[in-house]
Amino acid sequence: MKIQIVNVSVAQSAKVLAVLYAVMSLPIMLFVTAAGFVGGGLGAGIGVAIMTLLIAPLVYGLMTFLCTGLVAWLYNLVARRVGGLEYSVAEMPGVGAKT
Repeated sequence: MKIQIVNVSVAQSAKVLAVLYAVMSLPIMLFVTAAGFVGGGLGAGIGVAIMTLLIAPLVYGLMTFLCTGLVAWLYNLVARRVGGLEYSVAEMPGVGAKT
């Protein structure tokens, strides 16, 4: 069976991806922070590293929210004119069967 996605929720899509990307940025920020401690000595390097650790995930999440919102909005415009993404689904035997 073919199914077509004709509309996506702009706000919900943006919110979910913003949270996911902000969380996924944390391991990267830990490496950046560690590099600031090692490379910067005890001066400004530590301050920059800590600020990066605190601010970067927020900025990353905000930018992802804005970009995803824009893409979802554009998708909805395009899907109205040319149709949405299509995918096929099939029932799997035994999955979800009541016993």
